[in-house]
Amino acid sequence: MGDKETRNERVYLGIRTEILSGKRRPGERLATAELTKTFDSSVGVVRESLLRLSERGLVQVRPMQGFFVADVSLEDLHDLTEARLDIETLALRYSIEQGDAEWEARLVGAHHLLSLTHRHVDGAVERFTADWGKAHGAFHAALIDGCRNRRILSVAQRLRDSAELYRRWSVEIDPYQDRDIEGEHDALLRAALDHDTDRAVALLVEHIQKTQEVLRQGF
Repeated sequence: MGDKETRNERVYLGIRTEILSGKRRPGERLATAELTKTFDSSVGVVRESLLRLSERGLVQVRPMQGFFVADVSLEDLHDLTEARLDIETLALRYSIEQGDAEWEARLVGAHHLLSLTHRHVDGAVERFTADWGKAHGAFHAALIDGCRNRRILSVAQRLRDSAELYRRWSVEIDPYQDRDIEGEHDALLRAALDHDTDRAVALLVEHIQKTQEVLRQGF
């Protein structure tokens, strides 16, 4: 990766982190002038990063107004969950059918890291640590990473980004409360490695639906 690509990626990831960490609220205007100062970058690089984030569903482009953090709503959460159940499970099917030994190794590694990462911020059981959120996202990305259809995979990953925004803002409670979330992840890993596609898909559907039901209660 060249110096230009590295700088562009730094700005893109920086803005993305600010959105998913809660520093930028849903519906908040993202002023390019401010962001160029924050990330010591050019207007062109910032605009390119915001456009990339709009493709990921984290930023909205409003004609004649500019860029804004994506809004959250009950109706959109329903649509998002419905789309994830269709697309993410399809990506998982392909991933299990097409994944090779390297995919299995990446999946095992991602699960191991997740299992070792502390989930809650000290003194705030309703809040995730940034490291756990990153490891959790990496595990779910690894589950479908064996899928060779890049378009399906791209859509699935974009939907997961939007789901992260909802997880942060729907309600400040742990959407995995009263659940054996480690057990859910363990079961998903085992089913994927056993190439038990139907069981893996059923487990992922249940996993997504349970989380959506808790997030729903935050509105």
